[in-house]
Amino acid sequence: MQPAIAVRQLIKTYSEGEAKVTALRGVDLDVHAGEVVMLMGPSGSGKTTLLSIMGCILTATTGSVRLSGREVVGLNQKQLPAIRLEQIGFVFQGFNLFPTLTAGENVELMLDLKGVRGATAKNRSQELLEQVGLGQKYNSFPDDLSGGQKQRVAIARALAGDPQIILADEPTAALDSQTGRTVMQMMKDLAHKRDRAVVIVTHDPRVAEFADRTVHIEDGLVVKKSDIEIPKELLLTNEFDTTLTAI
Repeated sequence: MQPAIAVRQLIKTYSEGEAKVTALRGVDLDVHAGEVVMLMGPSGSGKTTLLSIMGCILTATTGSVRLSGREVVGLNQKQLPAIRLEQIGFVFQGFNLFPTLTAGENVELMLDLKGVRGATAKNRSQELLEQVGLGQKYNSFPDDLSGGQKQRVAIARALAGDPQIILADEPTAALDSQTGRTVMQMMKDLAHKRDRAVVIVTHDPRVAEFADRTVHIEDGLVVKKSDIEIPKELLLTNEFDTTLTAI
């Protein structure tokens, strides 16, 4: 089966004057629909750079990135936004919600970019918020929502374009442990129940159990790929309610 994301010999070098820093040094990686892959490693290892190139936010220096079989390395800055809009949903650590828009309007903004407007957009926004357990928060502003609720609005917005690829950068960093686990359960459900390819950058070992695979990156290189194995000392001992409406 063709991978949703296929990365081959990916190199990214940042240049400023005569100074050059190589962030990625020949990365190979496949991500398939229906799986959660976590990118883990120390700060500065290249995780976010890799995620950003896969998401068509940054361009590679050399190498190949294919999204559902389509090569994106070499596309120009006018072509990349259309790829992002068509294929990718982003979930960011800082939520990136517009504070002057309600939860529903934040979701509708993505629908507007897809050409869906008016009553159709409002109804679809309501449906998406209900899917993440926030149907009653349609008219709430971000300042009136908890961290977990904001992150779920961000997930609803990411799903508004019906992308096959979900990319998340430290989605639990601003959340308490219980809320973070609920958000991660949502990510896992997106992969397993809706057949999305989900890639998550995280430093948080407490959520590693939600991964189907971990990819460890250090100094711009993949140093270890494995089926997830959770050290006993990292497992949370308290029971956790994964009901979305619990937050």
